[in-house]
Amino acid sequence: MKKWTLFLSLYFSLCLLAACAASGNGVPAPGGTPAGEEQSGGETTQPAAAAVVCRIVTADGSQLLLAEAEGGSGDVYSLNAAGLLQSGGAAIDLTEPGAYQSLPNGTLEGALVEIAFGGDIMETYPAQLGGVTAVTVLPDGFDDRCRLYLDVLNDLWEVDSGLNSDGMTYVGVDLSQTSLFASERSAVAWAFAQAHGAELVEGTYEELAEQGYFTAEPLEGSDAKLWYWEDGCLFSIREKEDAAFSLPAMGMPDAENGLVNAVCFDAQKWRSGTGAYYFVDCTASQSADGVWSGYTVGSQAIS
Repeated sequence: MKKWTLFLSLYFSLCLLAACAASGNGVPAPGGTPAGEEQSGGETTQPAAAAVVCRIVTADGSQLLLAEAEGGSGDVYSLNAAGLLQSGGAAIDLTEPGAYQSLPNGTLEGALVEIAFGGDIMETYPAQLGGVTAVTVLPDGFDDRCRLYLDVLNDLWEVDSGLNSDGMTYVGVDLSQTSLFASERSAVAWAFAQAHGAELVEGTYEELAEQGYFTAEPLEGSDAKLWYWEDGCLFSIREKEDAAFSLPAMGMPDAENGLVNAVCFDAQKWRSGTGAYYFVDCTASQSADGVWSGYTVGSQAIS
């Protein structure tokens, strides 16, 4: 009888241990760690923070429009940097006059910044970074060509304004023939469209025509057609590679006088084959600190 009692005790003990083991997945022992989590120094580890380097394309107070720098995913971000922006280890008070005087041209537009955030990216457009903890202005890499080309687009908008004021729903932007990175092109295009309350369409003339944005009207007595954009206007900038537009050829001081780069470009806005405006042989130069000067227009044309 004693042997039988001992056998039953052992049997029920084994069953109890097996049940505990089966239901114990993810359940911590006293003072233990749940399954799937690790401890570091006695504390549960969290997902690693992330960082991204971006160029500031526009700065409206503390609201920044950012283009991811070369080598990144090419995204465009929107960020309110109030209380987060730092330069040289010191916080920048965005409400103070002259807060950007330590930056070239006294502006944030063109500066590179490193953004520390929690790793999450909200899929809006522009995208938003989650859990931002710091925005640090980097000491090198300032280049405000985005600002230069945004100025050109806005100047084009103003001349012969009838081309882009009648029945406008869309604004097309083609910066594919510039040296801007893809993210910078998209950020400039988006800022331009937002400034003028139009829906943005990015693409070349050929791409937009293929997508059906343009209308063809037969010309009387000819097989030719007049193409036009009934509810939009296409703005484009095309850089020109020509040795004739080097700094010396353009009559500009060389690097010894503080200039290091120059660009020549054409810009146009197109509504139809008989409704377009052109800036031809525009030139601008860049100083050693990365600032692009105001541009000059070689000639203007209209069709």
